[in-house]
Amino acid sequence: MEKAKRFVICIDNCDCPASLEVRKIYPVLEDSQAEKHGQVRVVDESGEDYLYPNSCFLPIEPPEIVREALFAA
Repeated sequence: MEKAKRFVICIDNCDCPASLEVRKIYPVLEDSQAEKHGQVRVVDESGEDYLYPNSCFLPIEPPEIVREALFAA
C-alpha cells in the first residue's frame, strides 16, 4: 500500500460506526478522481482504503514527530 502524505480527523462517522471513529486521525491516500467527486480515500478501521464524503473529515497538519508516530503505528 502506498504511504499517506496527509491526514484527516473524522468529525462524522457518516453512518459507518464500524468503519470510522469520530475524533480519530486517518491517513489519506491520494485519489484525484475521488476528490473531483467530493470524496476522500482513507484507510479505515478495516485496514483497507475506502472512499468517504469529504464532509466526514477535516484536514490536519500534524507536527513531524506526530507524523512519524502515525506512520509507525
